[in-house]
Amino acid sequence: MAGPLNWFSQVGAVTQFGILSLPQRRGSVAAATFGIAGVVAVLVGVLSIAVGFRRAMAASGSPDEALVLRGGADSEMVSGFMRESTRIIADAPGVARTADGPLASAELFVIINLPKISTGSDANVPLRGVERPAFKVRDGLKIVSGRMFEWGKDEVIVGIGAAREFSGLRVGDRIRVGRYSWPVVGVFSAGGGASESEIWSDAAVLQPAYHRGDSFQSVFVKLKSADAFKEFKDALTTDPRLNAEVFRQTDYYAEHSAAVTKLVTTLGYLIAALMAVGAVFGALNTMYSSVSARNREIATLRALGFGSVAVVVSVMLESIALALFGGSLGAGLAYLAFNGFHTATMNWQSFSQLTFALAVTPQLLLQGVVLATIIGAIGGLLPAIRAARQPIAAALREL
Repeated sequence: MAGPLNWFSQVGAVTQFGILSLPQRRGSVAAATFGIAGVVAVLVGVLSIAVGFRRAMAASGSPDEALVLRGGADSEMVSGFMRESTRIIADAPGVARTADGPLASAELFVIINLPKISTGSDANVPLRGVERPAFKVRDGLKIVSGRMFEWGKDEVIVGIGAAREFSGLRVGDRIRVGRYSWPVVGVFSAGGGASESEIWSDAAVLQPAYHRGDSFQSVFVKLKSADAFKEFKDALTTDPRLNAEVFRQTDYYAEHSAAVTKLVTTLGYLIAALMAVGAVFGALNTMYSSVSARNREIATLRALGFGSVAVVVSVMLESIALALFGGSLGAGLAYLAFNGFHTATMNWQSFSQLTFALAVTPQLLLQGVVLATIIGAIGGLLPAIRAARQPIAAALREL
């Protein structure tokens, strides 16, 4: 055991010299540490956008909820049904029922322009006309301020996310709908799902406002159970009276979030990689300064019998320790700055704004710390090799 213990003591001794010399290198140490912290903060911050967006879409449906669109349509914007078709869908096998009838809501989807609170610029906001079962079809919807709109009246309720991001959506405000001005009577939440980005009204009132006759764009359905989806889908896709595409809501929203999530994730890794290159050079500069500041000490230890491997390991450990400190600092700052921060982005399937909260997860924090460790290891490798290879005699003659 003497050999391994002696080796560890050598590593500890050389590492101690490095730590004691930190005050002499305050500038380079601070530059490297904050450089790595910046890389980690940017990576975690950008990726938290993708995680938050994906969470909002995932919270928009459950396995026992289905969405029906016209055949060939991949979004509500290009779909359409007449009243007769929506009744056939509501009467299909597998649809949950109550004493009031099937839990199926035929819905109208239009876009209106409202200014963003943060910038004042106009943005597309979804306005959805719903039927009475809409609140039972979707799980977790509840009024959090004001009241529910009255059926048959020109009134709207707004999602809590839309009320937070866009002007004129507080209870008591009025919004422009077609040629009319409708009052906002309530604000609702939807468990963080996409519905929180929308404005809702009675479909029967919204149809004449936009000259839609008795047409709808989609039907949202509550199934008897998640297992009833296949029965429901088969019944509609084989019915000669219909031309319909049937989606489980969880699958529909997951597919629609994939493109934005992939784009944001790719940009996040690309930006972080470019910044990491600069951070690596910062770490190299710091560790070269560290080695230069203690050339004589390292040479003296090697003359006393300290091994080259112990010198390499100690320099690497110092570099990784500084990187871990910087990475932890960046991860902490990212969590404080981004976690729960509310924003909005374009939902490219509907060409409207989707509000959501950024999410800094433990997995993102771990990715940031791992990246910092890699930067520290790369930044310490060459200086460590230099420290181990420098001629002992020449180093001892340095003043």
